[in-house]
Amino acid sequence: MQRLANKEKAVTLQGFFKTGPHEYGEGDVFLGITVPELRKLVKECDGIPITETVTFLKSEIHEERLLALLMLVRVFSEGDATARQKIYNLYRKNTRYINNWDLVDLSAPSIVGSYLLDKSRKPLYEFAKSRDLWKRRIAIMATFCFIKQNEFNEALIISKMLLADDHDLVHKAVGWMLREIGKRSLPVEEKFLKQNYKKMPRTMLRYAIERFPEAKRRRYLNGAV
Repeated sequence: MQRLANKEKAVTLQGFFKTGPHEYGEGDVFLGITVPELRKLVKECDGIPITETVTFLKSEIHEERLLALLMLVRVFSEGDATARQKIYNLYRKNTRYINNWDLVDLSAPSIVGSYLLDKSRKPLYEFAKSRDLWKRRIAIMATFCFIKQNEFNEALIISKMLLADDHDLVHKAVGWMLREIGKRSLPVEEKFLKQNYKKMPRTMLRYAIERFPEAKRRRYLNGAV
C-alpha cells in the first residue's frame, strides 16, 4: 500500500471525497491509490484470513478500508453458503467503517444485496430508516443486485421511503437506482416518477431522468408531466 501511495492523488481524492470540516468525509485519510490498482492488489491477497481483512476494514486510511471490502466481495463471490453468511454478518457489524459512497457502492450490491436475494429484505428497510447516512445509502444500493435480476419492488419501496431524505448522497443513489430500473423497464420507472416526481428532491429527479429525451426531461423538471 505504501509503495502504491501517491501524494498528489491523495490531495485530489481528499477534496473529491469531501474530507474537510463538517463535510461528509471529514477527517478521512487517503494514500492516493486508484481502484484499478487496488483491484490488482486484491488478486495478490488470496488466502489472507478474514480476521486480517477486518483489521484493514477498521483502518483510518480510506484505501485500506476499500481494499478490505474488495477482498470481502471476492471471497463472498467464491464462497459457499456458510462463508457468505459469515461475511454478510461481518459487514453488518462493521458498517461504521463503510463510511463513504465509494465504499458503499463497491460492496453493498455484491454482499448485502446478493446475500438477501433469496431471503427476507427486512434488514434493508431497517437500514433505510437509520439516522446514519451510510446505512441509508447501503439500503438503496443493495437493491442494485435485485434490479439486475429484474426485481424492482424493494428498490421502489425504499426509494419512496427515502423521498424526504435530507442528504444529496442519498438523493443521487435513489435517482441512480430508478434510472437503472428504467433501463430494464421504462414503464415501471415512469409509473413511479409520475406518482412521486413532484415530491422528489431535484438531484434525485435529475439522476432518475438523465437518459430521457431532452423534451421529456424538461417536462419532468417543469412539473408538466
